[in-house]
Amino acid sequence: MTKETMNKVNKFRDNRNWRQYHNEKDLAISISLEASELLELFQWKKSTDVVAKKPTELKEELADVLIYSYMMADNLGLDVDEIMVEKLKKDSEKYPVEKSYGKNLKYNELDSKNSKD
Repeated sequence: MTKETMNKVNKFRDNRNWRQYHNEKDLAISISLEASELLELFQWKKSTDVVAKKPTELKEELADVLIYSYMMADNLGLDVDEIMVEKLKKDSEKYPVEKSYGKNLKYNELDSKNSKD
């Protein structure tokens, strides 16, 4: 998200005097609720059907998740690009390509004898 877009989000919030409700706890709750609404679109349906038939709803729910996530990062003074790069670095250590390529196993299962090779 660009600084300009974040400013638009904050302006939208501030024009409605909603900053008072956007503490970290409530933003975390809102992220979870909006993610659940995104997930609900897929309940009992094939993924391909939802993608084909509900693109507007998918965009709106995903936007809600992202907006609340970026608002939380903004509250915490976090640079989203920076924290994502840091997390990718950490995950690349937990999921080295040579052990995880083509596998959907959790990092602590990659070395187990039960892993699918």
